[in-house]
Amino acid sequence: MVAGTAVGVEQLLSDIGELVACESPSDDLDAVARSADVVAGLGERILGVAPERIVIEGRTHLRWRFGTPRALLLGHHDTVWPLGSLDRLPFSVADGVLRGPGCFDMKTGVVMAFHAVAALQDRDGVSILVTGDEELGSPTSRELIESEAAGCRAALVLEASADGGALKIARKGVSLYRVHVEGRAAHAGLEPERGANASIEAAGLVLGVAALGDADAGTTVTPTLLRAGTTTNTVPAEAEFAVDVRVRTVAEQDRVDAAIRALTPTVAGTVVRIDGGPNRRPMETSSSQALFARAAAIAEAAELALFDGVAVGGASDGNFTAGIGVPTLDGMGAVGGGAHADDEHVLVAMIPERLALLERLVAAVLSGEGA
Repeated sequence: MVAGTAVGVEQLLSDIGELVACESPSDDLDAVARSADVVAGLGERILGVAPERIVIEGRTHLRWRFGTPRALLLGHHDTVWPLGSLDRLPFSVADGVLRGPGCFDMKTGVVMAFHAVAALQDRDGVSILVTGDEELGSPTSRELIESEAAGCRAALVLEASADGGALKIARKGVSLYRVHVEGRAAHAGLEPERGANASIEAAGLVLGVAALGDADAGTTVTPTLLRAGTTTNTVPAEAEFAVDVRVRTVAEQDRVDAAIRALTPTVAGTVVRIDGGPNRRPMETSSSQALFARAAAIAEAAELALFDGVAVGGASDGNFTAGIGVPTLDGMGAVGGGAHADDEHVLVAMIPERLALLERLVAAVLSGEGA
């Protein structure tokens, strides 16, 4: 049994297996809806209460709310794995390791959230939100997440831990752009001088955008997808490229945003248009510092495995909660590795450890302890 809870490891593994067995690729609305049914049924069995189903643009999110939220447990049930992945990578538990598509990112965390809240003596003030589009950047759930987090004392994100079981105390912010160049077509052999070459303009812009990165500040600005032109004998009339920006601070995010929006063409006859912008503000260490200290103290007092706090490059829905000023601690879910890869796995021995930590931390938040 898990100390302080009423659930055994075998039941935890069975519950995780139930979620993993229902494939839920983010880009398949029907699959996400089926997964939501499974998650809702499991949560109702564990918590004794059915969730509120929130369908936005055909995508299903689930919410359990007990009174006015003071502590938000945040997770997602969609994965990056296409239908049929289970045929190649079936759910399994062997030699203390659990495997299967989505087990680490982040279906184990969803199960932990349910059992942690079920074990509380008083659930008043808890909200559990399980979304269905996190792997797409949360396009339909962002407002829901921010609304549910507003006014909470803490948001605890059940994403998987970092290497070695470390909690995630900071995440980079993300900005996403598409740079469009409009030129003028002409025959490349007969009269190229009549054209305005969008490819040449885009090439210069790509180099300028890439130069906006700052390694010392931890800022990466990466041109990614690129396309231009229509045929090999035509001066390209249009070009487009995408840009992925990752930053540690809001100041850096704003600097890069201003620079990209200030891009101007150098090839006569071309026009530049910028779409996109900041998608997630960075989750800075100031948002997690107090919660991490409280979690570390709980682990030490309960003789649980100790852990580090680390900053990571990837973003999560925790960026949204931190971005509106809610104290946020991420990486509260499974310990293991291989997210989005064939070797995705969870260390079974650490599931009850992290469940005990989560339960105690939620109780501390609800009581105002350490606030």
